[in-house]
Amino acid sequence: MIVRDKPSAWQLLFVMRGSIVPTIAPRLAFVTVLSVIVVALQGAGLVHLHDLAALPFSVIGIALSIFAGFRNSACYDRWWEGRKVFGQLLVDVRSLARQQIAYLGAGDAAAARRGAFRAVAMAHLLRDYMRGLRPGADALAALAEGDASAVAAARNPCNMLLALISRDAALAVASGVLTPQALWTVEERVVSLSAVVAAAERINNVPVPYTYSLILHRTAYLFCLLLPFGLAAPAGLWTPLIVLVVSYTFFGLDALGDELERPFSTMQNGLPIDAMARGMEIDVREMLGDPALPEPLRPVDFVLT
Repeated sequence: MIVRDKPSAWQLLFVMRGSIVPTIAPRLAFVTVLSVIVVALQGAGLVHLHDLAALPFSVIGIALSIFAGFRNSACYDRWWEGRKVFGQLLVDVRSLARQQIAYLGAGDAAAARRGAFRAVAMAHLLRDYMRGLRPGADALAALAEGDASAVAAARNPCNMLLALISRDAALAVASGVLTPQALWTVEERVVSLSAVVAAAERINNVPVPYTYSLILHRTAYLFCLLLPFGLAAPAGLWTPLIVLVVSYTFFGLDALGDELERPFSTMQNGLPIDAMARGMEIDVREMLGDPALPEPLRPVDFVLT
């Protein structure tokens, strides 16, 4: 996610870090060069484009801009839902850790610490799972040896960890360490975490319909490639600049939609779920009274992962 102060009006024209320009620069360069060639050919009399009206391009451009806006709204909805999912994860991780410390701390301090670190592991596991990665070192380091091996071998590590939490909570009730009322409270938190995992899976596994994106990609490319031919005669030497600005808008919206569609990715407009998971770990360690807390993640070149 881009994290930076709002640039001034002058900086807006030249700021590159956090802009979509580096991503679409090759496409912009191509259509600009094409525009220069078309204008040069028109000026030399080698091609005659005076009979090609610019009006159809205006109509197509308006329709394309509306369609691009609808697609980006759909992609932004996915990004916003991903933000809410990890916001709920933050609530559940803190609550589960607090419950483990409060309910098990008096009877079994080691179990309370293990339960709290399971909440930490859940944050890291969901991050890795959403990125299609196996459980990372930070997730496994937060688990006991038996838990770590079971989670590492599972196809769905998050679901396996939730199963371990429910199993040990039931065992704690059977041994008298946990009351039945406390068990229900813990189980409610487990169910909420399960809903968080399911919501994240829904976002990750059900993308925007491919045909919907394909239509926009094709139309944007065709429009920007044909635009110089429609503007060369009426716009003359201004054609490359006009084509560059129009192409920046359509290619930029197209590329931005691709990034927003995958909110858990490591792209610059993805959610900062690394930083969120680190923040949850800091909160839980602080509740446990650990003297050495890890540092929060900071933006690097204005990008917070």
